[in-house]
Amino acid sequence: MNHRCPVRALSRALSRALATAATSQAPTPSTFPLKNVTKSNFEPALESLREHVRAADYVAIDLEMTGVTSAPWRESFEFDRYDVRYLKVKDSAEKFAVVQFGVCPFRWDHQELRFIAHPHNFYIFPRQELSFDDPAAYDFLCQTASVDFLAKYQFDFNMCIREGISYLSRERENELLRRLEESSRFRHKHKEFRDVPLIRMADVLFSERIKSRMKEWHEKLLHDRNCELQFNESTNDSKQQLQTTFYRTRPALALSGFTPHQLRLIRQVTRNHFEDIVYVCVNVQKSCVQPLLVYTDCNTDKDLLLKEVEDENRRGEELKIHSAVGFRHVIDLLSSEQKLIVGHNCFLDVAHIYRKFFGQLPFAAEEFVSSANKHLPYIIDTKVLLNSSDILKYWMRKSKTSLSSAFARLCPEIALGYVSTDLASKACVKVEVQVDDVRASSWNAGAKHEAGYDAFMTGCVFAQTCSHLGIKFHPRSSSEILARDEMLEKYVNRLFLSWNNLDIINLSTGRVTGNSVGSTYCKNQYSKILFENIVLIWGFPHKLRAREIKECISKVFGLTSVTSVYALDKTTVFVQFKEAQLVSDFLVLKETLERNDDPISVLNPLWSLLEGGNTCAADYETYKEICSSPVSKAYFSDQARAVGIKWKTRLLNSEVPGQEGIRKQGASNLSLENAADSVLDMNRRRFSCGEILDSLRAHEVERVRTY
Repeated sequence: MNHRCPVRALSRALSRALATAATSQAPTPSTFPLKNVTKSNFEPALESLREHVRAADYVAIDLEMTGVTSAPWRESFEFDRYDVRYLKVKDSAEKFAVVQFGVCPFRWDHQELRFIAHPHNFYIFPRQELSFDDPAAYDFLCQTASVDFLAKYQFDFNMCIREGISYLSRERENELLRRLEESSRFRHKHKEFRDVPLIRMADVLFSERIKSRMKEWHEKLLHDRNCELQFNESTNDSKQQLQTTFYRTRPALALSGFTPHQLRLIRQVTRNHFEDIVYVCVNVQKSCVQPLLVYTDCNTDKDLLLKEVEDENRRGEELKIHSAVGFRHVIDLLSSEQKLIVGHNCFLDVAHIYRKFFGQLPFAAEEFVSSANKHLPYIIDTKVLLNSSDILKYWMRKSKTSLSSAFARLCPEIALGYVSTDLASKACVKVEVQVDDVRASSWNAGAKHEAGYDAFMTGCVFAQTCSHLGIKFHPRSSSEILARDEMLEKYVNRLFLSWNNLDIINLSTGRVTGNSVGSTYCKNQYSKILFENIVLIWGFPHKLRAREIKECISKVFGLTSVTSVYALDKTTVFVQFKEAQLVSDFLVLKETLERNDDPISVLNPLWSLLEGGNTCAADYETYKEICSSPVSKAYFSDQARAVGIKWKTRLLNSEVPGQEGIRKQGASNLSLENAADSVLDMNRRRFSCGEILDSLRAHEVERVRTY
């Protein structure tokens, strides 16, 4: 027994030594490597990003915004048709700002069999950089919940506002260049200058003083053109308002410290008293304009000077416009390289990209997808991929399809930031991160909802999803792109319209198709929606609830006439009828009851819905019309008034006044008259109130059936 003890002790000592050595060799996880980019380091970061994007197999993106919905009713609902969903997305992209933009190129390293990711976190801010631009174009909304959400995850608002990179859309840039061209033509056409009336004594004295100083300078120039240095010392104003200088090779006086009114007087004195001196304004650095008085030898030299100044000023203004493009250079890079763009539930992101960096969003969804596809021809939504196969649905069966949940489920090793040696990790796609010249394969978990890290997560989820779908990564030629992979191509340019919707829009064709996969909650909560069967009702008494509205309508049109009622907010509901004809019947009956407004009408069960005289109703197309307005009121009933709706009932096109409308109106009046006669007859025979009401209901149902 004794001879075995030293062996066991030695074995334990060696085990401890090996464990200690392994621990000391393992890299200590550090903060997730992320390249933060502001306006101070934008230029060098853009140049390095160009190289990474050109070498990348795909580029993952993510955006952080100041809000999502400008009113509660503008949220995405299950009963929103695809074109209405687009209008709500359009409204969001037009009203809110993007404050952080994550860009993460992924390149497959075929030697090490792993992806190399280059995460960039751009702070951007819609700052007005051009004094001649419209300030209103840079206004945006902030949603309290969204700003609070960003603050919760330590978003640096000071960094964004002070150091954020500004930008111009292509449409805005072209518009400013066009306005610059028109302004140049206008100035060339209207060269005449109107004199300022010298009424005030101060203006007279100022003009005489300026004329005296200019005359002194002019005489010295003509007396001795070789004495510039001596002249320079003797004619500089004590307040440095008139300083001798040169414009190109011509002697000049630089004007500083004068008010705009005084500059007009100086220009007037120059034009009226000095034929060989020209007043001009030239662009200098830091977007400043420098007024000058320039001496010319002759009329030909004067014309040449004016042309030189005009050309130089125009080039300066164009340079300012091009310099204000800012972060859009990144979007232009992604567009020109035509790399596969990867996002997660990214339809809203694409709308923001289009609105901020390309131009105004089209009114129709079909026009939008067609135009967006020209700028960004290959986009893939990882949320679509996660719902694309039984294997992935099995993997995600206990998880949500949010980005963070998918990342933790599909990429646990990357999410935790360490390299595991177990067999389960062998199937995971390996990813290393490179920032500048430093590469890392282990780190502490990054900050969720920071655009650069979320873009990294999106790219990792995409890589792992492709691996599960059997898509192989290998070196590709310059003409071969991942988006055209045979197994991946069917998922490209197919985006979910919203998180709670099963419809997928195809950016290549503009078609919207239903999807068999999606949230069980969405499938089971509502019955099948038929938009032609829907009536929009708003402004009804606040005491009414959806169940009560359904009951009062069913009493008139039958117990099974209404399939469902959806509450948009506390002022508005959607009522879906069993048949499309009932939509027309309901609108006609409502209009008739309100027009007659007699005791018979009050006895109709529908009157509880019309009580107060503020109830409005229309078909589903009116809902789309109201959603298209740029106005956003808190409640839908207020929104309808704000967009100018003054009527109470909008009949369908077939009910527009005409022969058909007259016929139905006559039938309606006849039905009500018959109902009144019946009531009188029943009163003579002393029937009960319940029987009277039953009779009225029977007449109304019969009237509806005759339409």
